[in-house]
Amino acid sequence: MSRVLGELTRAQDALARPTLRLLDGKWAAFRVAVFRCSFSRDRRSVQTDVLHTQIDTYLTELQRDGIDVPPSMNGRALCNLWVNDQWLFRDNAADDSLVYSLTSSALEALDLVQNLSRDRVLVSESRLTTILDTVRRWALEASPDAQARIERLNSQIRELEAERDRLETGGDAATASDERMLDGYTNLIDLIGQLPSDFKRVEESVLDMHRKILRDFRDEDRPVIDVLDEYLARQDELVKETPEGRAFDGAFVLLRDDALLLELRENVQALLAHPAAEVLDTRDVSEIRGAVTIIRQGMKDVLAQRRRLTATLKEHIVNRDVLQERELDRVLRGIERELAKWMETAGPRAPVPVELLPPVAKVGHLRTRLWDPASAEPPPPLERVDDDGLEPPTVEELRMQGGPSLDELRAALIDAFTTGNSDTVGHLFNELPKRLRRPVEVLGLLHLVSRIDAMSDDDETEVFEAIRPNGDRRHFLVPRMSLTPTEAAALAGLTLNGSAGE
Repeated sequence: MSRVLGELTRAQDALARPTLRLLDGKWAAFRVAVFRCSFSRDRRSVQTDVLHTQIDTYLTELQRDGIDVPPSMNGRALCNLWVNDQWLFRDNAADDSLVYSLTSSALEALDLVQNLSRDRVLVSESRLTTILDTVRRWALEASPDAQARIERLNSQIRELEAERDRLETGGDAATASDERMLDGYTNLIDLIGQLPSDFKRVEESVLDMHRKILRDFRDEDRPVIDVLDEYLARQDELVKETPEGRAFDGAFVLLRDDALLLELRENVQALLAHPAAEVLDTRDVSEIRGAVTIIRQGMKDVLAQRRRLTATLKEHIVNRDVLQERELDRVLRGIERELAKWMETAGPRAPVPVELLPPVAKVGHLRTRLWDPASAEPPPPLERVDDDGLEPPTVEELRMQGGPSLDELRAALIDAFTTGNSDTVGHLFNELPKRLRRPVEVLGLLHLVSRIDAMSDDDETEVFEAIRPNGDRRHFLVPRMSLTPTEAAALAGLTLNGSAGE
């Protein structure tokens, strides 16, 4: 095979994959826009009927502006088409409702579009430094010569000691320039952006394993022990022999190491405290700040898929397999006993009349319910109780029994910590109007602060004095929290009502 023919075959295989097919064709821009508006880091799955309605709204808006859209298709038809094209995945949520989520191919395509739409330098000092550090580290581990490895380690130790001695003697701790930090931010955002598609590939691999095991169980051509052995072998192979599996295993180790998680949070806060972070848009800041959240959510999705697979195995082994084999065993033993009795009197070549289908059982029955005249009488008339009726509650009384007022709490947080009027979140809460000091508003503040990953790991606490709608006061002991102006500004980009827009 010539070189050009081989390259042509590889190119055709690549272009036939769902990732590039999503970016090809007349409606590629429409698909990318719909996916980016409907899904986000915080909204990884959408209920089927909600997504159908949302896409219908997008179609109407685009047609009103004179933009071409797929003809003669509504939201439901487009979603079914995209499921067949392996861009959307339809599955049951925890509450047994049907939801859509993006496949790993769709996530890769959206990341590619986002990277191309972002202003970036193709070759930067940060990227080259990352390459050199990676090559140096792997060269150290790949060298079989112990003496060479010792010399490399001694060289690194001398460099670190020289830098330490310079700082101890009063040398300046030079901080990175804004240009260098922006290059580092770009590289970091690229790496974080690849995590959801990596976790999604692990989840899809587990799902494929799930479907294959279900087929093996339904065919009943293989013993259960063989299916279990293959499941354990494939799961071990998935974690140890695939890049996404090794990434999943590394994330699992990270989430179990509290010290490493704390170090990651502190490093992220140090990165965003640099003056260069002020030029980043809200989406990029949220991307960097939510790195731990992305890892934790990806782990949660993969583990949920593994639990479903384990539940399938358990259900088959405990219920279907044992009960069915016991019933079959009883039937075979009964046939064997009847055959032994028949052989006592039957001679050689004795025929046995066997009906292909059992006869229909004819069972007579009597009526179990007789007509009762009392059941045909109408019910007694209702008594009027207008004088005893209670006054209906007002709209304000109903609202005071509802959940937290997230929009008003967010506005209060942004105003207080941008202007410096409050030192802590507890001080702000105790200064709010009575209608915003219900006990449920404490949970609303904690929810907002956790969304921007600003929860403190300190042991200090403060008192939140809440006021119930009936006037009763309650005191809650809550971890002490404070926001920087950058964190307060990040609140403006949060999605509070479940919409995909920022």
